[in-house]
Amino acid sequence: MARCTAPINGHRTASGRANCPVCGRGGISRYNFYSTYTPSYSSGANNSKSSSGSSVQTKKKARWASPGSTILYSPAEIRTLTPVRENVVKRSKLPDLRDVFLCHAWDDRKGAAKELYDLLEAKGVTVWFSEKDVPLGSSLLREIDKGLVKSRIGIVLVTPSFLKRIKGEGVADKELSALLARDLLVPIVHDTTFEDLREVSPLLGSRSGLSTIEESMEDVAAKIAELVTLETEE
Repeated sequence: MARCTAPINGHRTASGRANCPVCGRGGISRYNFYSTYTPSYSSGANNSKSSSGSSVQTKKKARWASPGSTILYSPAEIRTLTPVRENVVKRSKLPDLRDVFLCHAWDDRKGAAKELYDLLEAKGVTVWFSEKDVPLGSSLLREIDKGLVKSRIGIVLVTPSFLKRIKGEGVADKELSALLARDLLVPIVHDTTFEDLREVSPLLGSRSGLSTIEESMEDVAAKIAELVTLETEE
């Protein structure tokens, strides 16, 4: 008995169908069945939808969140912030520390940095703000180091102005690596990307952080506030 060759050879062309001992002799309904058989690849639209849905599903609350918190984090954010959170808890025993040291480019002192500072202060976070607490003209690395000594964690506001400054100052990989190894720094990317940061500072860019590309500055501030709040620790 002749058998259709579609499951083996496929009928993607007219000649393929013509050479089939069944479909080539007029087995239209059988041909139509097999011709519609294709591997289960999803369309681009479906992939996008699935990817989007998956992204939403994988976000979750942090273990340090309060029971009523609605703030969700991506897996990358959880990985980055977990060791920082552990240091927040450890350093909470040290006296007279502010919650956060905010490192930023001088050009952002009245713009994005001030906005972030105001949002954090409004959420009850005490901030070591270089605009107010660090002398003008200080070394970027010294700012970070001194600020971290007087704060539980540091956040680095990465903007186009910051990228120019860090590139011009020639931050040494050895020094930056020592700071990052302490798990006290959280990069916050604003009006730029982590890709742009990696081009200027591969070490700092290799650390995941928070970004205002998909979230507002207020949302980012809320995550930082939750990160340094100790009364909700389980």
